[in-house]
Amino acid sequence: MMEDGMIDVGDRPNIGVLGKYNIVDGLENKFNVCFVENRTHAATDWQAANPLMRCLPNFMLQLTFIIMFTRVFMIILKPIRQPRFVSEVLAGVVLGPSLLTREAWIATYVHPFEGALLLETMGSLGVTFYMFLVGLEMDLTPIRKMGKTASCVAIAGIILPGCVGMILYQLVRNERPDAPKEGGFFWAIALTVTSFSDLARILSKLKLMSTDLGKMAMTSAVLTDFVSWILLVATVAIVNGHGNFLRIIPTLIFMVICWFVIRPIIFWMIKRINAGREESSMEVQYNEKHVGFILTGVLFCGLVTELCGVHPMFGAFMFGLMIPSSEVGIKIMDKIEDFVVGILLPPVFLVAGLRTNVAFIAAGFRYSLVATVMVVASLIKILSTLLVCLYSKCSFRDSLALGVLMNTKGVIAIIVLHEGRNVKGFDQQTYTWMVIAMLIMTGLVGPVVSFTHKSARHLKHYHRMNLERSKPDTELRVLACLHSSRNLAGLINLLHLSNATRKSPIVVFAVYLVELTGRASAMLIFHDKSNMNDIAGCGNSSRERLEAEHIVHAFESLQNDNRAIAVYPLTAVSPFSTMHEDVRNFAIDKNVAVILLPYHKKPNGIGGWVDESLEHKKVSQHLLANAPCSIAILVDRGLTRHLPLDFEHDSLREIRVAMLFFEGADDREALAYARRMAGNPGVALTVVRFVPGKDMLETVVDNAEAEAEAEANINDDPEAFSAMFEKDKKKMLDDDYINEFRFRTMHDQSIAYMEKPVNSGDELVSTIKSAYNDFDLYIVGRGYDTKSPLTSGLCDWNEFPEIGLIGDTLISVDSLTSASVLVMQQSAPKATPRPPLVSKNNISCVSKKTVSTNAPRSSNQPFVNHQITHDYL
Repeated sequence: MMEDGMIDVGDRPNIGVLGKYNIVDGLENKFNVCFVENRTHAATDWQAANPLMRCLPNFMLQLTFIIMFTRVFMIILKPIRQPRFVSEVLAGVVLGPSLLTREAWIATYVHPFEGALLLETMGSLGVTFYMFLVGLEMDLTPIRKMGKTASCVAIAGIILPGCVGMILYQLVRNERPDAPKEGGFFWAIALTVTSFSDLARILSKLKLMSTDLGKMAMTSAVLTDFVSWILLVATVAIVNGHGNFLRIIPTLIFMVICWFVIRPIIFWMIKRINAGREESSMEVQYNEKHVGFILTGVLFCGLVTELCGVHPMFGAFMFGLMIPSSEVGIKIMDKIEDFVVGILLPPVFLVAGLRTNVAFIAAGFRYSLVATVMVVASLIKILSTLLVCLYSKCSFRDSLALGVLMNTKGVIAIIVLHEGRNVKGFDQQTYTWMVIAMLIMTGLVGPVVSFTHKSARHLKHYHRMNLERSKPDTELRVLACLHSSRNLAGLINLLHLSNATRKSPIVVFAVYLVELTGRASAMLIFHDKSNMNDIAGCGNSSRERLEAEHIVHAFESLQNDNRAIAVYPLTAVSPFSTMHEDVRNFAIDKNVAVILLPYHKKPNGIGGWVDESLEHKKVSQHLLANAPCSIAILVDRGLTRHLPLDFEHDSLREIRVAMLFFEGADDREALAYARRMAGNPGVALTVVRFVPGKDMLETVVDNAEAEAEAEANINDDPEAFSAMFEKDKKKMLDDDYINEFRFRTMHDQSIAYMEKPVNSGDELVSTIKSAYNDFDLYIVGRGYDTKSPLTSGLCDWNEFPEIGLIGDTLISVDSLTSASVLVMQQSAPKATPRPPLVSKNNISCVSKKTVSTNAPRSSNQPFVNHQITHDYL
């Protein structure tokens, strides 16, 4: 039995017979495609053949092509930092009539008209579940805490692009008066939208989620998206109702019921589940039954909004907003996110590509109009955000980056265009214009933001923070990193000893580092009493939440004990492979002077050390290599036991601190931290500077003659002179800093300074074991990239390079098993200016001065400390 099928294909230009299809004129600017379809009927109550079997293989072929092309474009565009959305849209356009579908065999066998129904149906299902995930991931709480600038950015990003979208569409109607007037509303909404989920992934990849720029962008995007969705719901309902504003009332009633009836019921159910688990002392685990119930709710809410006259995705989005940020949300994300994004969503981009035809982009229009529409549409939101930020006294660099970020389009923008096309709001050409404009908007985000905030040019202007160049009575900003509550006691007690006062307060950003599991993007959580449960959504179980609560309470106690310490606890959830980048970017954003890390090893009970986690070790190594400020690694071996109960009144037990100084920037940084700590009334500081002994000085004098003979060739070897210049420069910096320290602390009875000559590394170790073995805390420099004759021979048995030669020595000495060690590394500027060119006579003077020096002091007369001890052999 033969029956006719009929499918609307929009604005296909050809009319007549096309293969097996008969294309005839229709009404309302449409064409009807008629084709013959074979349908087999049996005499039984059941069909003899499955009617889906003809379309399903074709759909699987389409799905294979769109996924394959998307992956290829992702590989090609990765070097220029393009998000996945750009690759997906490009894959759809390439597979559509713009390129491949122009081939007859692809149009016949890959994209036949018969397969359009199943393709669009699967796309609608994918959009429904995707919007549920968007609602599940979106948190409306930041809207209540928005700052003035973020609010203005969001409002300007709604009003100005919306008005410009209407104006641009009016220009189109001037050229083509029969264009539907409803298209202007969809253009306005499409330009207004900032894709929240795509923006979150871009910020996560660029490692800007934890910065002020990233937080402002995310907060503004939440408000912008929420308002845009309200406008889209109203527009679709009114257009489907042919201008009847009453058609929106059923949707509004359903939204009110969801928020004030269904949402409290869901919260009550989750609370009951958690309470039952706590009573049985079991960890909360949501099973397949809970997940199935939630997914059924998604389909039910989508069905209700479909009955109300709008797309099912609106009900799914609303249902996602009602699910709290807890373990159940993460469980659902783990279960369906990859399937939705990887399988159900690609048909949406294929439909978008089939509706886009670049070949006829300017048919019937002036090229100048086409270019004007696409350029203005691509830049208007950047311009509106830029003007608002400049008015709010933000820097041009941040304003430009925020404008580009707010211009991020994604799946939501494509959905808006789909809805406009489905209700015949605009034709194929104007649809194509907006698709290309969105590609331009989103394609600019990665390169522009990388240039303004991630490039070497930007970092060159960042002043690398350290204690040596900081004034003593200034605020100290510390980023304390913890992997677990086991690191808590040592770091807090070290901060207690760091002498926070009203004149020199300490700002502590306490970051609990959690490995990213089960989420598509990294996140940063600032903790207060209202969001302590958020940590349950960023780890594997409630263990992370309990750890976070313990850490927050401990740092709150630190702040209560000393009002000069301000604490900001937060949790950073990130993969271990990029965790150091999150810490680094946060340090830059907050102008941190010191990053405080716990040592990644722990004692094994028999005098050795074992790794707590190799991943923690890699994080520390990456930070040591790339930190924008100073790094302090604490090897805590019982610092807690030595602390007095009351720092202000308990003077019976002083904390004995030794600072061992050798040479280099790291040692100067360690001395700066020790100097600050010495202001604490419960700390007694001893600074020991190790200097070359007599035997080593004789070796230096012998080597000086060889250096003098090479003076004649210095002009021919600029690198040799540069190395000598840098060596003398570093030595003078050490001497000047030591002399300044002695001068400023000469009347401080709690500080002792002494110089100790040694002739080899072995003698150094024996000296420490015999003369300096009764301290509670040792502060030393890591000595990275510094070669000192004082430590000769120690390199042969250096097992722990993260804490340097001296740190390794201190934790390996048997007599110091109860002493903690703080290892400092200064982050010096990467580019060191070359020395000025000087004459040969000047070179000789510098060299002779070096040869005639009998002790490692500058030519200036050193200041005398009241407690100095010369202990030369």
